Amino acid sequence: MEKIWLKSYPKGIPAEIDVNEYQSVRELFEESVGKYASRPAFTCMGKSITFAELDTLSNAFGAWLQGIGCKKGTRVAVMMPNILQYPVVTFGALRAGCTVVNVNPLYTARELEHQLKDSGAEVLVCVENFAHTVAEVVGKTKVRQTVVTTIGELLGFKGLIVDFVLRHVKKMVPKYALPGSIRLSDALAEGRKRTLERVEIGHDDIAFLQYTGGTTGVAKGAMLLNRNMVANMLQARAWVKPFFDESRREVIITPLPLYHIFSLTANCLVFMSVGAENILIPNPRDIPGFVKEMGKYKFTALTGVNTLFNALVNNPDFGKLDFSTLRITLGGGMAVQEAVAKKWKEVTGTPLIEAYGLTETSPAATINPLDLPAYNGSIGIPISSTEVILRDDAGKEVPLGQPGEICIRGPQVMAGYWQHPNETAKVLDKDGWFATGDIGVMDEKGFVRIVDRKKDMILVSGFNVYPNEIEGVVAAHPGVLECAAVGVPDAKSGEAVKLFIVKKDPALTVDDVKKYCREHLTSYKCPRDIEFRAELPKTNVGKILRRELRDEGKKAA
Repeated sequence: MEKIWLKSYPKGIPAEIDVNEYQSVRELFEESVGKYASRPAFTCMGKSITFAELDTLSNAFGAWLQGIGCKKGTRVAVMMPNILQYPVVTFGALRAGCTVVNVNPLYTARELEHQLKDSGAEVLVCVENFAHTVAEVVGKTKVRQTVVTTIGELLGFKGLIVDFVLRHVKKMVPKYALPGSIRLSDALAEGRKRTLERVEIGHDDIAFLQYTGGTTGVAKGAMLLNRNMVANMLQARAWVKPFFDESRREVIITPLPLYHIFSLTANCLVFMSVGAENILIPNPRDIPGFVKEMGKYKFTALTGVNTLFNALVNNPDFGKLDFSTLRITLGGGMAVQEAVAKKWKEVTGTPLIEAYGLTETSPAATINPLDLPAYNGSIGIPISSTEVILRDDAGKEVPLGQPGEICIRGPQVMAGYWQHPNETAKVLDKDGWFATGDIGVMDEKGFVRIVDRKKDMILVSGFNVYPNEIEGVVAAHPGVLECAAVGVPDAKSGEAVKLFIVKKDPALTVDDVKKYCREHLTSYKCPRDIEFRAELPKTNVGKILRRELRDEGKKAA
């Protein structure tokens, strides 16, 4: 196929990357910590750890894992926000040859139980704020060792104050009982007494089991091999490197959670590989606090989602920050809105560049040129070593300018869904093409624009929400006869969940349903609006017509 997009590449960006440059994420990591040893690698709440310190700490954790019997491929679940412990634990697990299973710490017990059971995780590391959720389900899983840390454990004396406030003032640490658990500091102390054994790790070994709903509401683990992660890191690094000043150190603000694939690859891997300092923001929802933290640094790059950028530009103190060193602002996870991009350029003086990807593509697939002067409404062009075609419902490639399902092929495309071969076959063909479920249009220069989503997925602040899951939970309520969940426009989160219900119990109220949802679903999955109906529209075979409800919801919004 003709790669028409190559003519739109900025100067200095290669058409292909060499995935054999590194055999594993571990190799990439160890090169970085050796090359940039004295530089700060990660900073959180004013405390920094250098690349050399990260090397030592992750080595100790990896050695401890091996000491408790973890072998190559053992799944290690990591359940924490953006704190210094995340890179320590994650890179420690990878260095030991283990597979990292990223877990959203805000998961309900039901969601956590499914992910732990499905992944077969044997070790789980969590922050004590969420340990009560772990305690509810850990006995039903294969987890044989839990490790508990505190938000402030690696912050020194300041950490003691932080933990005291969280426990005793803000009451943010519910009581829990995890018999046999170990403190992270104790695990690190044990690990320092051991030697980290060199496990053979190659391209075909799974680095991450990254959970996503894919094309259905059943959460599945995308098998991201070392090849996939190394490739996407090299692809993204090739894209941004021409715009870096080699004589200056990069400082990237990291507000998106590292357990999310966008932040994991873009911030944690790509910027680490160029010796950048990651400024970790544990709670980006606290916009005033976030802005205050940003004011402490001469930051050069920032990644985020549209809702975050929108909140920042509407904060009066954000415009007072010094943007003189900011060179790259990258938006992904959800569509960047034109109004937000224009406001961002107006406030910061730099463009907001949109990228596109999915968990299954590690994630980057298309990115706009970083020298783009302003918002162009597209998700960019295919990155190095990546092919994109648009197909119709019959699987045939459509002409330029015509809408079709975006299909991606490249070394960053996942190996498949963990233990779900049938689901894998639905989206990944024998030639390596991954069908995204998104409908787009490509122009004559190779730029792609999203026009619709083939799947019924709802995108809330960059997080995938699947109607099947919500409906499955709500349908279990004794007062519900039928229900359907759809996405409707929302000024803050891009989309929000709207729920249509046919009552079984006439006394059922909106408050009843919302309370039930809060008990069984993460907050971003909970419906914003609930509407009771006498009946739901259906096809002649009885399938609920979500599209019809979605169209009604959009008009009402």
